Amino acid sequence: MTRSSSALPKQSQSRPGRAASQLPALRRMTVLVASVVAAASMPVWAWAQTTETVTPTVPTTQNSTKPPRVNDSDAPTTVEAEQMTGRPDRLINLDNDVDMTRGETNVKSNKATYRIVENEAEAHGCVRMNRYGDKYTGDDLKLNMDSGQGFLTNPTYWFKANDGHGSAERIDFIDEDKSKIITGTYTTCPSTKPDWYIKSSTLDVDSGLGEGVAHNGVLYFKSVPILGSPVLSFPLSNERQSGVLPPVIGTTNNGGFEFNLPYYFNIAPNRDFTLYPNIITQRGLQMGGDARYIGDGYSGQTKIEYLPDDKLTKTNRYAVQSIHSQTLAPGLTMGWNVNFASDNNYPDDFTRSITQSSARVLNREFDLNYSGSFWSVAALASRYQVLQDFDANGNPTLSRPYDRLPQVTVAAAKQDIYGFDWNVTAQYTRFRNSQYDFPQGSGTTQASTLLLPLGGDRIYINPQLSYPIIRPGYFITPKIQLDATSYSITPNKFGVPNPLVSPTPADQAPIGNNFNRVLPTFSLDSGLIFERDAKFFGNQMTQTLEPRLFYVRTPYRDQSQYPLFDSGVADFNFAQIFTENRYTGHDRIGDANQLTAAVISRFIEESGIERLRLGIGQRFYFTPPRVTLGGTTDTITTSRSDLLLTAGGQVTQALGIDNTIQYSPSNNQWVRASSNIKWQPGPKKVINFSYQLDHNNVDPLLLDNKYLKQFDVSAQWPLSRRWYGVGRVSYSLQEKTVGQSLLGLEYKADCWVFRVVGQRTPTSSTRSTTGIFVQLELNGLSSIGSNPIQALRSSVPGYQNVNQPDSFISR
Repeated sequence: MTRSSSALPKQSQSRPGRAASQLPALRRMTVLVASVVAAASMPVWAWAQTTETVTPTVPTTQNSTKPPRVNDSDAPTTVEAEQMTGRPDRLINLDNDVDMTRGETNVKSNKATYRIVENEAEAHGCVRMNRYGDKYTGDDLKLNMDSGQGFLTNPTYWFKANDGHGSAERIDFIDEDKSKIITGTYTTCPSTKPDWYIKSSTLDVDSGLGEGVAHNGVLYFKSVPILGSPVLSFPLSNERQSGVLPPVIGTTNNGGFEFNLPYYFNIAPNRDFTLYPNIITQRGLQMGGDARYIGDGYSGQTKIEYLPDDKLTKTNRYAVQSIHSQTLAPGLTMGWNVNFASDNNYPDDFTRSITQSSARVLNREFDLNYSGSFWSVAALASRYQVLQDFDANGNPTLSRPYDRLPQVTVAAAKQDIYGFDWNVTAQYTRFRNSQYDFPQGSGTTQASTLLLPLGGDRIYINPQLSYPIIRPGYFITPKIQLDATSYSITPNKFGVPNPLVSPTPADQAPIGNNFNRVLPTFSLDSGLIFERDAKFFGNQMTQTLEPRLFYVRTPYRDQSQYPLFDSGVADFNFAQIFTENRYTGHDRIGDANQLTAAVISRFIEESGIERLRLGIGQRFYFTPPRVTLGGTTDTITTSRSDLLLTAGGQVTQALGIDNTIQYSPSNNQWVRASSNIKWQPGPKKVINFSYQLDHNNVDPLLLDNKYLKQFDVSAQWPLSRRWYGVGRVSYSLQEKTVGQSLLGLEYKADCWVFRVVGQRTPTSSTRSTTGIFVQLELNGLSSIGSNPIQALRSSVPGYQNVNQPDSFISR
């Protein structure tokens, strides 16, 4: 890195209590910029010299975290001692309490010899050196104060950057940044008897790069050798560096023992690549790569895995995941998100792969977007790969979404045009579903026949105009909108234009392959907001009372022969009941003559934290809705919707709750219930509880109604001063089966952490995978084994790494 500094000649300072002697003044040299000042009254001799040298510029990296060092080339060299003898123009012998300093290098010893012309020091007896914050002790030192070259015998050392320290037979100083530790040890443990250390024949240290490389190194843990390598590199700082990473070791029930030895390439400050060969005993050698990059206006990451000739399946197995985003010009962006795998079982067989076992639908998507002052254009091309799962009867359990090749959306909006707000959305989509998995007449169920090839073009236009009236304490917003849709259906292989809908009634003619739909909608949103001072658990709060009415009118239009490209029943919750359409997507526009009434009350601290939120809401139908998806799951026959109740908030600093109940007054039944409780009284202490009840767990494409009743408990908790427990279990009360589960123990010592975690993950309705993570994390070095941190964070909300400083944010 670039070094820059300037130093003026230093006048020697006196130290009382020392005997004084005199030397004649040194002659002025050609490059001399400091002189010796001697006086009989001064009890100590001081000598200073600097020479004019050229220091080459070393480029810095953008990811460097170390401050630039001071340039010592112009710094004076000062020597102090109780006794000085010799020739002041050539050699000085120093005895007792020797102190030599040049810039950021300071040497103390019992005795020393200083060669003036060479600017070279030799120190003997209780040598102590501080060089750029790094500390060394030893018996004998020889050091050139200009170049930084030299050696130290029987040394101990300590590095400022990471508290790394050790001992050796000798240290050779190559220059100010580089040194070679010969037959030595290295550790970051604070104890004089460290729990772990590296012992090597030589250890190359580069403080400038923040890197250490041990040759013929052996890693000891609890005095037991656990890892040996001809070359073992490790960081001396938090900066990235190329080299072999510690191996990842693990085992799974469907692959056997795994050994992964990654190699990291630090290509540039904004680019890197990791190559990870992975030996799976039951399958073979899997190669993987992970490339990351970031630049001015762009970033991305690509991961690739490939296993040739799997021993178990006799096929080539692979997976790819690539994401990219880029700003091409002001307002113009593009990107992609590409995911695909070689076969349906890839995420089941490779649980540590780039594809997650829960992701069964993989998307390949490219987008191009432009945003103007009040308008935008978005172009999208999207295709899906379904990693199909089958039930006990051999029927598929997953439906294939429709590819969008392409989808173009144009939107524009303006606010407060003479009090009016307007916006318009226009969209063209070409849907395709080319997969032909289940031929007609093959004996498959109705759900299987939904996968028959089908496509179509759809144009959707939605202009909206509203006039919001917002005043302190109330608001009223009338709005009108138009949903205009045009279809051009592509028949399937059997000539059936639209097999996704119910059969055409006998008294109704088929609408054919091309048809249109135009529906107006009027809505009126209104609400009041009352506030008062209140107390909540003895604390001063602001309590609100917020009644709200929302009316919607949309005429009925028979849509039974319309396709279902992207529509489904919207989730019934407090956000959805204040929307005009009860369906997602644009293939169904629900008829409506309804009023939604709700009341919400909040308790809010002065800081803005919502301590408690209580709400109740219900929708009233003046005319029973008639539009459906084609089945019976979304048919409404009552004059009132289910009742929604909610209670949530950050009740205390430690306790947070979020509870919602959907209750059916007509059936006197809880239709859905969701209860989430999080208790986090301090750092690394958290307990989560979740209960889910759903009588209408519907897949909108498969039209499959499945009763859901389950609870989920997860926690992280200290068991003692050093031991921590972590776990999660998900249990279905309906099916009496255990879903995802995890159990682990963590031990935190002064300079290392040990983790053992077992995890069971269902990958389909009939299969699951079990993995064991064992990791030894050595502070300041690296970790050995399988890293379970990501699994712990995703399984236990609020989990904190026990090896990180305590952090707890008061809420």
